[in-house]
Amino acid sequence: MTVPVVVDLTVKNSEALKEYGAQTPKTLAAFGGRAVGKGTVTPLHGETNFERKVILEFPDKHSAINWYNSASYQSLIPIREEAFVSQFHLVE
Repeated sequence: MTVPVVVDLTVKNSEALKEYGAQTPKTLAAFGGRAVGKGTVTPLHGETNFERKVILEFPDKHSAINWYNSASYQSLIPIREEAFVSQFHLVE
């Protein structure tokens, strides 16, 4: 059964976001991950603190955690921090 990682984010720097977005897919693929959806958020109920959402999918929990903790992804965190404010959620 696949496991999603949901990323809530608000963009701070569009150019940094482009750089992050160009480099992230390679890090995902190494762990069997892929983006299955992304876009702006239209709340149907309640409030949201973020303007966008990305949904990633991994083969299992360990692949998701190993991706997030991998050297290849961790090297992108400075770009991520410049690009957007975010929360990452592993959904089990």
